Amino acid sequence: MVTNPIALQMYTVRDDAARDPLGTLRGVAAAGYRAMELAGTLGMHASDLRAELDRLGVVVSGAHVALERLESDLDGVIAEMQVLGGSYVICPFLMPHRRGDLAAYRRLAGTLNDIGIRCRDAGLRFAYHNHDFELQRFGDTTGLHAMLHGTDADAVLFELDVYWAAYAGFDPVALIGEFAGRVPLIHLKDMTPAPQRTFAEVGHGTLDIPAICAAGDAAGAEWFVVEQDRCERPALESVRLSHAYLTSIGR
Repeated sequence: MVTNPIALQMYTVRDDAARDPLGTLRGVAAAGYRAMELAGTLGMHASDLRAELDRLGVVVSGAHVALERLESDLDGVIAEMQVLGGSYVICPFLMPHRRGDLAAYRRLAGTLNDIGIRCRDAGLRFAYHNHDFELQRFGDTTGLHAMLHGTDADAVLFELDVYWAAYAGFDPVALIGEFAGRVPLIHLKDMTPAPQRTFAEVGHGTLDIPAICAAGDAAGAEWFVVEQDRCERPALESVRLSHAYLTSIGR
């Protein structure tokens, strides 16, 4: 692992990458990131992408892969990740028809277990990334908690997104604590003030980022992954500001 466990989720710079993939990779590296969490391979073959990252001194921490592909082409995903050198395969989203009620999340837990076991057997780790909808309450629990308790701790881990946790009305610090030991990945995002509550550069919004990072450390987090779903500034400027803030607090 790199010395500084800060990665960038490349979805943040997706528009730049679509226009100029190599220039965007170099821009992210120039902003200070030594690790990237992928969301696709920027239109490149995995081996070509790996070669470019190696030239830049950047590693792959993991990759977001749609659940539908995980179900239909897991062997291909595993092979790709082994070329890229990443450790984490991450399910990033759940389509609406798969999240209607608590029973749906309990069924999903079985699917996640199966995927996680196959990833584990291949030397990879598997995690689920939340938005706000998994934190809808069903009585005294939520869909996310149903997945936590319905999956094998050795097979399924979690990438907690602190923006979406706060958006759903949860304290991100407390939620990270609840998932201690199973949350190796923290998605670091920040939030503008109410009523907009949209995305902000890390350290430039309302969330207590130092407390969130400390909670992640205590919970066993291995990677803190910067993401900004939408940027008001040019995306590469936003990711530079987020990295500069994290550096300023000793991350």
